[in-house]
Amino acid sequence: MQDKPVALVTGANQGIGLQIAKDLAAHGFTVLVGSRNLERGEEAARTIDGDAHSLRLDVTDLASISAAAERIRGEFGRLDVLVNNAAISNTGRATGMTVEEYARTSAASNASLDEVRAIWETNVFGVLAVYQAMLPLLREAPAARIVNVSSGVGSLTRVSEPSYPYRSIFGPGYAASKTALNAMTLAMAIELESTGIKVNAACPGHTRTNLNNYSGTQTVEEGAREPVRLAMLGPDGPTGTFSNSAGPLPW
Repeated sequence: MQDKPVALVTGANQGIGLQIAKDLAAHGFTVLVGSRNLERGEEAARTIDGDAHSLRLDVTDLASISAAAERIRGEFGRLDVLVNNAAISNTGRATGMTVEEYARTSAASNASLDEVRAIWETNVFGVLAVYQAMLPLLREAPAARIVNVSSGVGSLTRVSEPSYPYRSIFGPGYAASKTALNAMTLAMAIELESTGIKVNAACPGHTRTNLNNYSGTQTVEEGAREPVRLAMLGPDGPTGTFSNSAGPLPW
């Protein structure tokens, strides 16, 4: 087993995931760049200044997840940080649409059930599947951390307020999947609260990525800030929380 701590970031071949990987490598982690496409992951890993390796990982494929866990144990012997970043906002139908345009065609009354299922398969069930596969390794780490990359639009408290600026885009697809991810975060944190493993949800903010057709207002460096902070929490840090770089967020 190697001495350096190991961090796995899913969906890390681009966007916020890649920046999280870069930041963790800069802090001395061996970083595993999770990517559905191994070649794209290898290209991304080469842009990281530090110890980075591509890891083929499709969060919707149980065989892929199992193979990834086996490779981590066999090649690295440990896993200290898991960042569940992989997510989709749609299945390609929103190409060229603004966020508002897509929201109008994806309301509860007219959302494609197939698309909603596909989004949840990645954003919710994929996170749970990766958690289950990686937990044995994380339990062996001296101070493991799990970060689920969520979104402020999944906050039911915020969305319930008529004045919330993103209330109109809340729908059963992406936004509701992040609400469910927050619930998964609490389920994981409650399960592990008697251990030293801390589980938290991070909102990167409205960041310019492929997820939103690059319509965001923040850079990926800004978006990675909170997930990286939570990945590096000390022993006195919290567990079972939801936050962005400005502080706690309501569930």
